[in-house]
Amino acid sequence: MTSFRLLLGGLAAVIAGPAIAQSCVQSAERTAFDVRALQSQLMVAALACGKDTEYNAFVRKFQGDLAASYRGIAAHYRRTAGGSAQRDLDQYITQLANAQSQDGIRAGSHYCPLVTPLFQQALAQSNAQGLAELAMERNVLNPLATPDCAATPARAPASTPSRSPARPAASNRSAAATR
Repeated sequence: MTSFRLLLGGLAAVIAGPAIAQSCVQSAERTAFDVRALQSQLMVAALACGKDTEYNAFVRKFQGDLAASYRGIAAHYRRTAGGSAQRDLDQYITQLANAQSQDGIRAGSHYCPLVTPLFQQALAQSNAQGLAELAMERNVLNPLATPDCAATPARAPASTPSRSPARPAASNRSAAATR
């Protein structure tokens, strides 16, 4: 009976192995998630701070990169979620916008002065990679808690983020805002 349980456990591990391996974020997908986080941050800032003109300029300049990033995120969820891909994608985008909105609310009157320079910094970039790097430099809030595919499950299990998803509130990011 014990050997039967071991056999079943081993079989379950073999079957689950590909699913675990696919629950990571590939490099191009990570860029897409970072670009989407930046776009969402700018959208929230545009609404909260009356920066519609700046946001529209950002969307016009990076329209192709933003669309490609969305497709990259959608591809990630198709690869990892199967039949629930659209639901998972919608939940991520909603969670992202809600987290960033709450971050702005916590910052209060400090939010707009902290986030407004981000528009010019974003517009100074030339492509999606530059936008993703800016999102990382500015520590743009991104609740994604999935490890990079380069990390092995032994080093970074699927439930452990490859970088901190719980980024500090906007009021704690003032040093980054002045760069």
